[in-house]
Amino acid sequence: MACVSDESWVPLPKLLSDRLYLREDDRRDADDDQSGFFVSESTAYRLEKVFPVYALGISKPESDSVVGPASVSSDPIWDAIREEAKLEAEKEPILSSFLYASILAHDCLEQALGFVLANRLQNPTLLATQLMDIFYDVMLRDEDIQRSIRLDVQAFKDRDPACLSYCSALLYLKGYHSLQVHRVAHSLWSQGRKVLALALQSRISEVFGVDIHPAAKIGEGILLDHGTGVVIGETAVVGNRVSLMHGVTLGGTGKEIGDRHPKVGDGALIGASATILGNIKIGRGAMVAAGSLVLKDVPPHSMVAGIPAKVIGYVDEIDPSLTMKHDATKEFFEHVAVQRRDTRPAGGQSSGRIDGSI
Repeated sequence: MACVSDESWVPLPKLLSDRLYLREDDRRDADDDQSGFFVSESTAYRLEKVFPVYALGISKPESDSVVGPASVSSDPIWDAIREEAKLEAEKEPILSSFLYASILAHDCLEQALGFVLANRLQNPTLLATQLMDIFYDVMLRDEDIQRSIRLDVQAFKDRDPACLSYCSALLYLKGYHSLQVHRVAHSLWSQGRKVLALALQSRISEVFGVDIHPAAKIGEGILLDHGTGVVIGETAVVGNRVSLMHGVTLGGTGKEIGDRHPKVGDGALIGASATILGNIKIGRGAMVAAGSLVLKDVPPHSMVAGIPAKVIGYVDEIDPSLTMKHDATKEFFEHVAVQRRDTRPAGGQSSGRIDGSI
């Protein structure tokens, strides 16, 4: 499987809009034998010049103007990863072979990511070479995945203070790894290759401790922080720029069939070990506190907490997922404490429900 080479990355405001080419040594034969392998001229797929701008949720520019070839001719995310790998190899020579095999030996992010994922997921009956073929085949054909893997790695770099570099996200963070394998599995599921998609889901669960059904729809610019214990059900939908902490469950409420899992709006922040059950909506820009049990719709830009969860306030940020502020002021919690005290019955026994439960 050939990789997208540096020469084929046209100016990023028009990524892949004309044609993705094979590597230089394959191009002659490819013109005759594989003219339809990659995306044709009819596909207009655009990415902004600077990934951090889009990853932070700033609107796309209205203009469709294309920057000339002299402006930008490379992939900034991939360029940064390669430079970071070179520096790391100099600082830690013992890792130089690992860094070369995982990053520096490859021509593009898709190829490096496929190599890393295949070597993480391989087992005696599912070989790394087989997995690499699967990952390359899907990622090099799917422009949405090509976009998402870059916006996701930017999200990890921007929002996770423990993420030292793009390179470290690509090589070490299982939240990023499990998310990208899911994207491949979801593509396979959509193509009707459900058995292979489920096989990948099984390996994600075994290796990373993350269980995402391949039919689940997940947006771009996602942070899956830590990843351990995350469960996302078959009909769940996660919007763009969402941040999910470890132990989050987006599940059903029983044995019902059909559309039965939560829908999480853009920019939402879901705290550690939050459990959200049923076909309910978590509004855009909402914040769900750690350990909460959510059984009903959550209004946009609201803050909910508790078992069962209730609205305890509203957030000022458009996308709290980007600021990652889980805490509130002392005055806010004092206000909540007073409200809770005032709702208790005279005998001091809890009524089992607090006003405002959702």
